[in-house]
Amino acid sequence: MNKKSKGRLTIDWELTGRQFGSLNFPWSRNESAWGSLQIPVIVIQNGEGPFVLLTGGNHGDEYEGPLALSNLARAIDVQRVTGTICIVPALNYPALKAGTRLSPIDGLNMNRAFRGRAEGTITEQIAHFVEAELISRADAVLDIHAGGRTMFFQPFAVSHQLPDKAQTLRAREALIAFGAPIGLILEELDNEGMLDTAVEEKGKLFLSTELGGGGSTTAATVKFAQDGAHNFLVHTGVYDTAPKPAVSPVVIMQNEADGYVSAQNSGFIEFTRELGEAVEAGQVIARIHDFEHLDKEPLAVTAPVTGTLLGRHFGGYIAKGDFLAMFASPEA
Repeated sequence: MNKKSKGRLTIDWELTGRQFGSLNFPWSRNESAWGSLQIPVIVIQNGEGPFVLLTGGNHGDEYEGPLALSNLARAIDVQRVTGTICIVPALNYPALKAGTRLSPIDGLNMNRAFRGRAEGTITEQIAHFVEAELISRADAVLDIHAGGRTMFFQPFAVSHQLPDKAQTLRAREALIAFGAPIGLILEELDNEGMLDTAVEEKGKLFLSTELGGGGSTTAATVKFAQDGAHNFLVHTGVYDTAPKPAVSPVVIMQNEADGYVSAQNSGFIEFTRELGEAVEAGQVIARIHDFEHLDKEPLAVTAPVTGTLLGRHFGGYIAKGDFLAMFASPEA
């Protein structure tokens, strides 16, 4: 993180009020020799207080964050702000415009690019700037995710089980304050290069979500995202207003590595259980049909653990190795 970022933020940190600007990077290409990439940024400042960073569009096929944070940026009452709210609705803006999980420019996953590479590809440059210039200022960060084109989730907010117990507890409290129907406390299978890790390794508060999916949105998932982001601002003390009421009491859950299921065969998938359903270990949750061999019974997929079905593959066809389902259980 010692090298200077190539990015430039068109925001004046000395100004009070609401500013709409952009994070700009040089982007020379065949279509535009002296071109630039401009990522929308909104900053709302009023007095001294916490610095809270809200991001969406970390993956370009997840739309709840960009929509909800854009709505929220316009709705915030500046006079009730004490501190700084920085909103980047479309962190991976090229991917959002293309409707793809990964950047169409360099093929990278933004949420694995936080490795301190100021001289890297465009995705790595964005990640470097966000870490060096925004996360470094922040006291708390919310990164809104959804299922994208290939997954669908029962809406939940996410915090992590961390080595620091006090940091884990702070995140758990924010998880409850967010107000999603489910609050999931988990240990990531692979956290190298994640925005989550870049924040948490600095000892700062981090929260994320998984809301819906299927490459689109619903009225409910956008509302969960916008109300939850509002509540996160209230919880961190940067926004002095009433929190949005939760639709239902927050259920705290945990999941383990063996709560994830990958497809062991390719074929057309028939789910036999709905999202949000409680399932016993060994129960059939889906069947995979091989249309080249219709004389054979479909392959039954069973739940590896007892718990609630929180996530599933989205789409009619599934390939061997694809994510198929995830489970979690109420906190012990």
